[in-house]
Amino acid sequence: MPLYDFRCQTCGVIEESFSMADVPAAVTCPECSGSARRQLGAAGLHRQSAAKSLVESTERTAHEPPVVSSLPHTKRAPQPRITRNPLHAKLPRP
Repeated sequence: MPLYDFRCQTCGVIEESFSMADVPAAVTCPECSGSARRQLGAAGLHRQSAAKSLVESTERTAHEPPVVSSLPHTKRAPQPRITRNPLHAKLPRP
């Protein structure tokens, strides 16, 4: 449901959610219990949840996969540490 802005004279702007068919001209302010009149403007339809954004981006990449221009970088095997301790030379090698 879209969010609508209402303005209370003492508290400021209040956001309330109503269906488009049931939007009142004024609501009761939750803080001061005064009347808050609806401000004219576009309804807040652009706000959506993170889950909805994730589903939309997943659907988009299923039909339009990203173009790959090179192979991904791979990690090299770690190099053995070389020590100068003479006692280490007597240890067995892998």
